[in-house]
Amino acid sequence: MSELSQLEKLRQEALEQLRSVSDQVNLEQWRIRYLGTKGALKAAMAWLKDVPRDQKPEFGKRLNELKSVLREAYEASKAGVGKAAPAAAQIVDVTLPGLPLRLGHRHVLTSTVEEITEIFARMGFSVAYGPEVEDERHNFDALNIPPSHPARDELENFYIDQRTMLRSQTSTVQIRVMEQTAPPVRIIAPGRVYRPDAVDATHYFMFHQLEGLYVDQGVTMVDLRTTLDQFCKSYFGPDVKTRFRASFFPFTEPSAEIDIHFPDQGRWVELGGCGMVDPNVLEAVGYDSQKYTGFAFGMGIERMALRKHGIGDIRLLFENDVRFLRQF
Repeated sequence: MSELSQLEKLRQEALEQLRSVSDQVNLEQWRIRYLGTKGALKAAMAWLKDVPRDQKPEFGKRLNELKSVLREAYEASKAGVGKAAPAAAQIVDVTLPGLPLRLGHRHVLTSTVEEITEIFARMGFSVAYGPEVEDERHNFDALNIPPSHPARDELENFYIDQRTMLRSQTSTVQIRVMEQTAPPVRIIAPGRVYRPDAVDATHYFMFHQLEGLYVDQGVTMVDLRTTLDQFCKSYFGPDVKTRFRASFFPFTEPSAEIDIHFPDQGRWVELGGCGMVDPNVLEAVGYDSQKYTGFAFGMGIERMALRKHGIGDIRLLFENDVRFLRQF
């Protein structure tokens, strides 16, 4: 059956069911089924990718017409149902005790940030914050990311103007802290970042990162390896294993990806990136790269929350479904 035929079938089915609706409860169920954010009309939009190229304009036109027809039919039915005789008023026994109020609690992401922050605080890291609207110097230039780097592409970032943007990484906080603080520096920087990613089970256009930085005399890769291994065992449990894989980031040299291994899953999972701070980054903030060394790391907070709590879809963290939130 062609997609155009499916649209016509959907129209007939929806209108036929609407004619049988006689009360507000069933009318609301009809609205959710066909006009809701997860309804049949929304699902029909996904058919567009399978429509032949020459039929796409006609399909889009029919889809818009169907949307208008169903909305008008719904409003007409809503007005008709509203004129129906009201049901008898429910009798309330005012002598019964009141229902207890349900107390709220912290969001799972807030709890995750607090737990991570507390672990790093025990290792001597303080917390730093920075603006979410950034300039290119702090987001790219000072982090040794050249003008030709694909990470600076307009399609990969939310630019406000030619030199201002929503930050794409919390590494910007590292630069701001080093500009204002003489070594030694030992900070973590949790916060929101923004990238125009297509939303799916593992990606979102706004998410949270945790950046870490330690700069002092004599800091080595061994310090980085030990710090991240201790953190992973504290957060995920003593049985978790960690490993480094060689990688590349413009602001660290050498660079690595850190993976974690859960005994019950039997596989390695990527956690984030890390490495020794590139001397060019140290020089950009006025540090003597011959005297000081440092390490940096970055992790996705949502990724850690998903792994720890067994959540399969990142979108659940932002939909504010009370049934989901009450589990944490």
